[in-house]
Amino acid sequence: MWLWITGIICFVVAVRVIYKRRSGVCTSKKLLDGKTAIVTGSSAGIGKETARDLARRGARVILACRNVQKAQKVADEIIGTTGNGQVFVKQLDTSDLASVRKFAKQIIDTEKELHILVNNAGIAAPTVKKITADGLELTMATNHFGHFLLTNMLLDLLKKSAPSRVVNVSSDGHYFCRNLVVDDLNYEKRPYPNTFASYGQSKLANVLFTVELAERMKGTGVTTNSVHPGAVNTEIVLKTDKKIIGHMIGFLFKLMAKDEALGAQTTIHLAVSDDVENISGEYFADCKIAKRSEQAKDRGLAKKLWEMSEMAVSLTQEDLHYAGK
Repeated sequence: MWLWITGIICFVVAVRVIYKRRSGVCTSKKLLDGKTAIVTGSSAGIGKETARDLARRGARVILACRNVQKAQKVADEIIGTTGNGQVFVKQLDTSDLASVRKFAKQIIDTEKELHILVNNAGIAAPTVKKITADGLELTMATNHFGHFLLTNMLLDLLKKSAPSRVVNVSSDGHYFCRNLVVDDLNYEKRPYPNTFASYGQSKLANVLFTVELAERMKGTGVTTNSVHPGAVNTEIVLKTDKKIIGHMIGFLFKLMAKDEALGAQTTIHLAVSDDVENISGEYFADCKIAKRSEQAKDRGLAKKLWEMSEMAVSLTQEDLHYAGK
């Protein structure tokens, strides 16, 4: 019995050590004085550590978060640990299109420049289908549609501030989506799938959005890449529905996953490193270009997703700022 338990503990420790040693780390020393960055979902987890790093480099950082009170505590903490007083909080709920439009308008009205946009906010898919006030499936609304609308509305500012970067936090979870049905992104024509498939669809959407955005931004000085942070022990794991499998996954993440600071490294790398200055439309993990699913490489599918996303968020001509518009 004790030998069996000891063996399991040794295995877990070995996996944890090896995984962390193989994890990529951003080595760039680049400073960001005079630069402005927005990080969505930055009141905890990867977003919080990304915001902290950007602030440490001297950037003006806007924490775009649903829970303003929680985010302000984080902002105060970041100011205290970095000595950078240019850390601010604005309310943004990416699952609510009205909130996205209000936030984007505030940024357009008050910010002269925007150099880095990190689309990080996200949720783990619920086990039952949930619909937002806009009639969108909650996971897709939070993880994809909200960021799609936000990015489109801020593209003009990003282009004026070029060179600038858009970083979309995705996941290898995009492999869970075996077949993206672009004309049924909200599961109106088919049954709501399991948590993994629903989450996977939203993460695949992140990658495909990046692919199409890169094409539309050619020649503008705006680059965009997507990220697989790896297995990271963050709040998103704790907020999954409390089924047995959710508890098991949460327990394994606590034992073997990266901590939040390590999990943020690839996002930070894409936001600041000179090594990726002219790279766009790629998928990164551990600070290097990584393998993605065949669907995630499909340019035609990316274009169709973009068109369906335009309709889903009711994108207007006024919102369109990509090349040719």
